[in-house]
This record gives sequence, C-alpha cells and structure tokens, in this order.
Amino acid sequence: MGEGQEANVEIQERGEIFFFYLPKVEREEAHGPQDVQRLYIVLRPESGEIPVEQIQDPNSGGHGNTQEINIEKQMLLRFIVMGRKNLPDPSSKRGRPYWGFVEMVTTKSEDIKLALKGEEYDTATRGHRHNPPARALAEGIYRILRHSQAGKRMHTHLVYKLEYPPEDEKNEAQESLNIEREGSFLIQIKNPEQHGSTSSQFRGLDSKRKAKFPAHLQGLFGHLNYHPADPPDFLNYEGCEFLLISASDDIEEELGLELKTEVDSHQHDTSCSDLVRTFGETASTRAFLKGTWV
Repeated sequence: MGEGQEANVEIQERGEIFFFYLPKVEREEAHGPQDVQRLYIVLRPESGEIPVEQIQDPNSGGHGNTQEINIEKQMLLRFIVMGRKNLPDPSSKRGRPYWGFVEMVTTKSEDIKLALKGEEYDTATRGHRHNPPARALAEGIYRILRHSQAGKRMHTHLVYKLEYPPEDEKNEAQESLNIEREGSFLIQIKNPEQHGSTSSQFRGLDSKRKAKFPAHLQGLFGHLNYHPADPPDFLNYEGCEFLLISASDDIEEELGLELKTEVDSHQHDTSCSDLVRTFGETASTRAFLKGTWV
C-alpha cells in the first residue's frame, strides 16, 4: 500500500478453493490453453463473519426461497463456471473484467463429482461424441474481504493462496491459465434484474437461468447494475453472475494481509489435500501435483 493509502480490511469469509479445467470435446489430453474448454472453481466456505449463511433452498425451484446452513459445521460447495478459460492476470491491475457464474450450490460432494465427470452423447450432425472428465488443477485457501479506503467506495475482494501443486513443481498449466501462487481480485455481483444494453460485452445468462435472490439481497442493488459481494451469501444462489477484476499478485503488499496456508508450499504428500480426498477418484490429479498438462 502506498503512503496515505491505509486500508481497512475485514474478513467476511474463509475457506478452501479448488480449480479444475475441462479439456475440449474429443481431446483425451490437453497440451496447452488451446485444448481447454472450461475453467471451473469450487469454493468451500468454512468460517466467516457470520457463520450461519442463507443458501438457496434446493426444493424451491429457483424462486428465491432460502434455508440456513452453518458453514462451520456443514459442508457447503459452490460450483463456479468462468466465462473465459483462464483467470484475469493478477499482475495486470484493474484490467478487463472477467465474467463468471455460480452453476451449482450443494451440500453434497457427489453433486460436484457428477459435474466433473465425462460424458458420452450423440448429435445429429457429428454423431457420437465424448466429453472428457475435468482435471484437477490447483488447491488453496481463499478469503472474501470487505475493503474500505478513505475517499473510495467500499468494495470486496476474492483473494487466494495456493497449497497445491507444490511450489517447486513446474506450475506450467497453472501459469498458462493465470492461476498464480496467490492473487487478489475485486468481485462484483451482477444485478439479475438489470438488463444491460445490447452493446455490453457481458450478455450474461438468459433470464430463466439468472439468480432469484431473496428480497433482502435483491434490495441491496437498488437501481445499480452491480454490488460488492457483501454479504458472500450472494454466491449461495445458482445463477448468481459476477465480475472478477485484477487487483494484485501480492496480497500482503496490496492489503496488508498475510495468508497463511495449512500446508507447506513444498509439500508433496497428498494425504493433506482435501481436493484429492474429496474429488481425486473423479478428476485426474497429475496437473494438480506436477503442474504439467494432462
């Protein structure tokens, strides 16, 4: 932080972050970004400013009904799809925003495993097609922060620091998709009831797939197109759209916050990996452990 830029940073939510990539259809292996179809992020919140969060009721049919979950006692998983196949470059401060959305919110790891699995299907024009399973790419810790500075509007950050792959491995696949060892992004939630002009670079989801926020969350937008991820409960609703904007690749320098991981950055023992324990039987972990394409 520069002189006179003292910041007030409050941690809203803490948890684990997992990254996966999906190779293109009919590609059994990826050899570079050109072979990647999708980038997935899974957030698993574990504690927060308010440990009891509201989530979308799975039986509500997307009508904004809610239920409560204690993230310190119950598993909560958010399955996120990025609109591009990489993250914004964290070293390119205030670069172009990247759009993404919450595809699934669940309390069951089996639901995420199903989303990561490959599938076989038939098309009228191309015949039988094979969609390969997703590959595990990285694991780390994340925080969602409320950031206030004198003379500036309050905003929120999604910050993370990797634990896997080990720092002394290649990290080739990760760096190709802009997943650095640590990163900080401004995160803004898109108002599902505001429809941008047709010239907008983010057309977003169609109306049937957009989030149906409960009134107390929807009311925070007013007539604005975007709102900070405050509270993080916004991310607990399927169809929640957001923007990530590069802020920094040095969290301590930018925010005065040191993220301490539970795993040594040179750790090669996968017994400490929650990703391997939870999803290792579904997603290949070679890229995750060796930092190479698979």
